[in-house]
Amino acid sequence: MTFDFAGFPAAALDAVPRVDLGGWPTPLHEAPRLGEALGLRNLWLKRDDVHPLGAGGNKLRKLEFHLGAAREAGADTVITFGALQTNHGRQTAAACAKLGLRCELVLTAKVPRDGEAYERGGNVPLDKLFGATVHVCEDGEETGRTYDRLVAEAAAEGRKVATVPVGGSNDLGALGYVRATYELAKQLEERGVERAHLIVPHASGGTAAGVALAAGLLGNLGVGIACVSHPLDEATENLHDLVAGAAKLLGVEPPPLTHTKMSDSTLGPGYGIPTDAVWNALRLFGRTEGVVLDPVYTGKVAAALIEWAGHFAPDDHVVFLHTGGMPGLYGYTPEFAAAVES
Repeated sequence: MTFDFAGFPAAALDAVPRVDLGGWPTPLHEAPRLGEALGLRNLWLKRDDVHPLGAGGNKLRKLEFHLGAAREAGADTVITFGALQTNHGRQTAAACAKLGLRCELVLTAKVPRDGEAYERGGNVPLDKLFGATVHVCEDGEETGRTYDRLVAEAAAEGRKVATVPVGGSNDLGALGYVRATYELAKQLEERGVERAHLIVPHASGGTAAGVALAAGLLGNLGVGIACVSHPLDEATENLHDLVAGAAKLLGVEPPPLTHTKMSDSTLGPGYGIPTDAVWNALRLFGRTEGVVLDPVYTGKVAAALIEWAGHFAPDDHVVFLHTGGMPGLYGYTPEFAAAVES
């Protein structure tokens, strides 16, 4: 038995308004040298980091649905949120540039970091390169005031606002990774792979929820989820809520999540704070496959893959979802430079 494409709600997914940001399908590559280092004969990398728009990344899949809804509503201005080095903000700015939409990024300095590299490097100059207006706030209260001001200014100027949540992660945004997992299953089938384990991140939750929902509907896909932002209890509740909401949008029953396993073992002290295990993972991916990770998202998921590798059978097919984030690496230049010297 292979994947259940006949039972997958493809027509319902296609009926949801979406803009095509191009670049699909993203590549699925074998990673034999990394696999050898981990004792895995069949390791694959799903390269959502190499999309041609805005330096790539997983948020583009969610934005296709959010900006599709914005266009349907006649919006000309998009407001979204994130941490100072948000990959989501950078990708939203790029997508808005492509579609001719005004982009307002309301960013909060919530990671306990400072310095030239973090405050002015990484994603920050790319936000501005793509034409976004960046508003940096100290805390949630200032974020709320800034958002209210931007909405009021837009109304006074006759502009219509579409608001995209942090990470693009709500029921609608999760559909981006329902679609991505369907794409991946097709790629696996073309390569003669009938069963696989997917390794994915959980931060704001939309990516993990979309993968978990689609995997449950398609069958033959296990999902290992590494928490990179929230502790396990919070992440688990968020995952279940988003899976249920996305399933409702597609008119299907949410599958039991018995095919998923989630861990916060590589979360470390918190969001945006890399550990030694993260830098070790970056070095391993770089030196075996020439693949760049970031220390906030993919680095923590890679650390989880390394930790979990011994739990797979040697012949299992394991797919690491590379969600992008490379520009953010340069917000951590001092630590990055030290890591590659060791």
